[in-house]
Amino acid sequence: MSGGTGPGRAPGAGQEPPPGSVRPTSRRLLVAIVVLGVAIGWTVVKAIESSGGVAPMVSWLTLVAWSFLAALLFAAARNTHQRIQVRHERVEPSRAVFLLMLGKASAFVGALCAGVYAGFALSFLGALSSSGPRNRVITTGAAAVISVLVVTAGLLLERACRIPDDPEETP
Repeated sequence: MSGGTGPGRAPGAGQEPPPGSVRPTSRRLLVAIVVLGVAIGWTVVKAIESSGGVAPMVSWLTLVAWSFLAALLFAAARNTHQRIQVRHERVEPSRAVFLLMLGKASAFVGALCAGVYAGFALSFLGALSSSGPRNRVITTGAAAVISVLVVTAGLLLERACRIPDDPEETP
């Protein structure tokens, strides 16, 4: 793609980032990962059931663990935003890289898991009349929603790690 400005394009859009910088996580890539996850989740359930097995259940403990992870990521994103963007504090480079990679990895893993959980939920939608599949749809649907919260928190953490526009103003 060419990198000029034009209607609907921000200045510098499509250009290579300066050396030593990292591109923001692509929303299109995250959507593609979710779609891949849906296909994986659906296929796994159908393969297990076609071989006579029973698809695994998503436990409530899984929901608690994902919720805790999302809460930790949101807290880290808020703290990092306050330090870097609001108070303009210097952050040790290794810590900043760690937080940035934690945010990116959380967004990718959360997107994949959201898709897999959604694929699981979709595979049981046809049998909602009985309580077993209904419970599976509820728990896997909730896990998919919480996974989206992990993606959101990861993206916020990644965004909080951006260097302010005018680095000369940092003390």
